Amino acid sequence: MNKMTILILGSILALFTACGKNETGSGSQPAPTNLTVNAAVDPGNNGTVNFTASATNATTYEYDFGNGVFQTVTSGNVVYRYPTGGTYLVTVKAKNSSGQSISKSVSVTVAVTLSLIWSDEFNGNGAPDPSKWVYDLGNNNGWGNNELQFYTSRPENVVQQGGVLKIKLIKENYSGFNYSSARILSKGKFAFTYGKVEISAKLTSGGGTWPALWMLGSNINTVPWPACGEIDIMEYKGNEPNKVYGTLHYPGFFGGSANGNSTAISNAATSFHKYGVEWTASAIKISLDDVVYHTVANNPSLPFNANFFLIMNVAMGGTFGGAVDPSVTNASMEVDYIRVYN
Repeated sequence: MNKMTILILGSILALFTACGKNETGSGSQPAPTNLTVNAAVDPGNNGTVNFTASATNATTYEYDFGNGVFQTVTSGNVVYRYPTGGTYLVTVKAKNSSGQSISKSVSVTVAVTLSLIWSDEFNGNGAPDPSKWVYDLGNNNGWGNNELQFYTSRPENVVQQGGVLKIKLIKENYSGFNYSSARILSKGKFAFTYGKVEISAKLTSGGGTWPALWMLGSNINTVPWPACGEIDIMEYKGNEPNKVYGTLHYPGFFGGSANGNSTAISNAATSFHKYGVEWTASAIKISLDDVVYHTVANNPSLPFNANFFLIMNVAMGGTFGGAVDPSVTNASMEVDYIRVYN
C-alpha cells in the first residue's frame, strides 16, 4: 500500500470518527444555572405557602418541603399546605433532561390555626349520640386478645351522665361471661385522614382493667388487621397504675412487636388527663397532657394515609390487661370530651 492510499484511508476514518462524536454529543444539555426560589406564606394562618422557583436550562423542579413530603413539578410553581405550624427548611433541586442539577434551600415559618371538624362533649343524658356512635357487641372470641368481657349497649354499661360519658365494666354473669362492658365506635358515622385528636378522660382502677382510646383504618372490612392500621392513642393497665401506652400497629409491627412507647402518669383514675395524637403525612405523634412521648415517621408505604374511625372501650384481662383482681366488681372510664381538629 503506497503512502497516498494510507493518507486517503486515514482521512476517511477520521471523518467517520468525527461524525460519531457529533451524534453522541448532540444530546447533551447545558447545566441549570441561576436558580431562584421564593416563598410567599399565606397570611391566613392556614399553613399554605406559594413557592416559585426558576432556573436557566431547567426542565423539572424537585421540592423537599422539609417535613418528609416531596413533589416534582415542571413549571417551578407549587402551592403546599403544611398541616402543622413551624419552621421548615425547603430545598428545591432544578434539573435538566440529562439529570444535571442545581439546588437551593430557603427557610419558611408558617402558623396553622386548627379548625374543629368533629366533636362530642357528652353533655346529654342517656345513650351516646346515635348520629355519632355505634356499638361492638358480644365477646367475639375475646376480640383477638383473650378478653373476658361481653360488650353491650345497655345503659348499665354505657351512658351520658353529668356532662361525661361513662363506660362501665361490671362483674356479673352476663351471656355466659363474668364481666360486661361497652365499646363504642364512630365507624360509619365519622372518619378522617390527618388531623389532631384530643380526648379528656379519667381512667379505671383495678387489676385487669384495660381502658383504651384508639383508631382503626376504615377499610378494615376489606383490608384485615393489621394491614388496615391501628393507632392506640391511649391504653392503660390497671395493674400498672403509673403508666400509659401509645402504640401503632401495622404490617411488620403489630401485637407484641408493635411500634409503641409509654410514659409516666399520676392520678390517672382520679383526675382527667388529655390524651392526644397529631397525625400528618410525615409523622404520627402521641401525647399526654400536650407532651409528645412517641413519634413514628409516616410515609406512603404505611396504612396511615387514609380514613380512620374512633373507638373507646373498657376491656378486662386478656393479653394486655393481664391478671384479674377478683375483688374488682366494677370500674368506670369517664370521658369529658373528644375533639378532632384539622
